[in-house]
Amino acid sequence: MAYFVNCNTASLNPIGGNLDKNKAEHLYRRLGFSASVDTINAAIGQPVSSYIDNLIAEAVSMPEIAAPEWANWTGADYPEDSDLRNPILNQQKDDFYNLYITGLINNNLRDRLSFFWSNHFVTEYRNYRAAPLLYRYVDCLQRNSIGNFKTFVSEIGLTDAMLYYLDGVFNNGNNPNENYARELYELFTLGEGNNYTEEDIIETARALTGYVERGEESYTPVTFDPEKHDAESKTIFGQTANFDYDGVIDNLFTQRPNEISWFICKKLYEFFIHPDSDDTSGSNAEEIIQGLAATFRANDFELAPVLSQLFKSEHFFDEEALGVIIKSPFDIYINLINETQFSYDDDTIASVENICRLIGQELFNPPGVEGWYRDRTWINTNFMIGRWLSSELFLQNAWNANPEQFRDFAVSVTPNASTESNPDVVTQAILDKLLPKGIAADEQQNVYDVFRDDALVQYYAAPDGDGSWSLYYPGADVQVYQLLLHIIRQPEFQLK
Repeated sequence: MAYFVNCNTASLNPIGGNLDKNKAEHLYRRLGFSASVDTINAAIGQPVSSYIDNLIAEAVSMPEIAAPEWANWTGADYPEDSDLRNPILNQQKDDFYNLYITGLINNNLRDRLSFFWSNHFVTEYRNYRAAPLLYRYVDCLQRNSIGNFKTFVSEIGLTDAMLYYLDGVFNNGNNPNENYARELYELFTLGEGNNYTEEDIIETARALTGYVERGEESYTPVTFDPEKHDAESKTIFGQTANFDYDGVIDNLFTQRPNEISWFICKKLYEFFIHPDSDDTSGSNAEEIIQGLAATFRANDFELAPVLSQLFKSEHFFDEEALGVIIKSPFDIYINLINETQFSYDDDTIASVENICRLIGQELFNPPGVEGWYRDRTWINTNFMIGRWLSSELFLQNAWNANPEQFRDFAVSVTPNASTESNPDVVTQAILDKLLPKGIAADEQQNVYDVFRDDALVQYYAAPDGDGSWSLYYPGADVQVYQLLLHIIRQPEFQLK
């Protein structure tokens, strides 16, 4: 697959006007996990600015996943015998994964963002293996996903999952552990080596001590013990005070606002616009990030104004922004669910989670604190065939469940489907729905031929023998199925 250089030079100025089909499709591919034909049709013709305002307001007000009955269980709520306890823990985790992935399908911007932040404020479930801790971590992600970033940083560091993952539970006043202090600056707020020193990390670790009271098992909540907090004076970023946890966060955002705003806006840019913001030879990415960072600071680190400015901009909707991000594994399958509207159940959701794990994106279990490997690593030789085969399996399962839904999908994307008699028109409508940049010119006729192939069905052979064709004739569902099997193997299918 060709590597797309960032050549987007459009500005942050609002684009204005109304959404057309291409803009609506692009908006939902980036703000959510794509969308159905009905959702796109409802967006077409709507003013860009007010429509995005509504999507952001929806994300801000959306309720979090309701607390399961086990949300605040401690070790005392589980059987002591591990053979009895482990199946309960595993079932709780599986049930919660299903709830969360269903949210990814339905919740557009809010859970697109909670998913993004799970790969920024990283924890690994394998480290603590306790659904109550996972629930409270995800609850924090959802509540803060489009809120105030300073509040987010403050809350996420005290989630039990994070305290266990980055050794906060071992950060005693007389023996500080530097893991969380280091990642707070390096990965969560400032960026590697960006205006902090080793001494800042050491002093910060001292200030973060005391959150060490825990039970014998990791599913017991962590509490603060003032006797194990270092209450002596510390010097961080040149400021000397008796810093505690809240003091560290206040000092960080007071002393390093420029670094924080640049680092976070750069990550948002690379996630929503183009993965290569550092290559400025053909784009104005640096200028865009600087503009977003200024908005971030001016709004006291509120995320909504930054995202509103970005999503309404000429830069976001520029032609050079279309189809230049490689789909993650979750993008592939959730996009297909949303775009085709094929039916799904808990078994489908579980299979999505399992498949994504096998091809490099294990939910809440990235390979390390830096998060999942991304972008071009999604399509390396280890994963590419797996992406094809697992996409085929998804379509095969949908076919086995209900072949008629393939005809329904084609009808939904084809204008005037009830009277359309040209298979090429249907093929092009399906390509337009699934591929943001279309398909290579030398492949287009081949795709048309796949849909026409009379070895599969008798195209242009109506029941009355008049040589006509229609999506409603027997066999058209097979045509659509075979066409989708072909499309998912095209390079362009890997892009969003």
